[in-house]
Amino acid sequence: MPAPAKRKNDPEGLKKRIIASALTLFADFGLQGARMEQIADNAGTTKRMVVYHFRNKEQLYIEVLHHVYHQIRQHETGLNLSEMSPSQAIVCLAEASFDYHLSHPDFMRLICSENLMRGRYIRQSESIRTLNQSALNLLDAVLNRGKESGEFARSVSTLDVHRLISSICFHNVSNRYTFNSLFGSDESESQSIRRNRQLVVEATLRYLQPCPH
Repeated sequence: MPAPAKRKNDPEGLKKRIIASALTLFADFGLQGARMEQIADNAGTTKRMVVYHFRNKEQLYIEVLHHVYHQIRQHETGLNLSEMSPSQAIVCLAEASFDYHLSHPDFMRLICSENLMRGRYIRQSESIRTLNQSALNLLDAVLNRGKESGEFARSVSTLDVHRLISSICFHNVSNRYTFNSLFGSDESESQSIRRNRQLVVEATLRYLQPCPH
């Protein structure tokens, strides 16, 4: 009878599985509710190996935060906004951000959880803050082109435009159930999503319009 095949030693693959497992459990149960044993079990490894790679649950949580922010910033960078006109680039960025938030609910729940803890762990990571600067740099380049061409008002702030886009995209997912229960109409969910997707584009473009002389 042949001996069972040994599992290939793949530390990077293991770390990716641990992060993926941790993301799901941190999103579902928060930092306090997620158990290291369950994270290890879902990743097909042992708690000892999780501790070996990430030291403790708090450090693993910070690594997961870094991972999710890296994913969304990488997605934005891949949009090739420099190849579009400023207005087209804003439309593309707003729609892509809306779609990303909608299709990544674990990212949304994790960020909600971190906000409930008042950003305690994000503040501990200089690398996460540095990583997210790319979102402002990307947007700033588009806005500067739009200001030079006369498409956008020169007074607009890059941070305010980022805040505007993020707030609508985030609200569409994070407040979906409470908002619809309180203020819902006869719209279907798909109709509401389409309307909110159009809203983030129109609100941003109108905010950027130069004031008439």
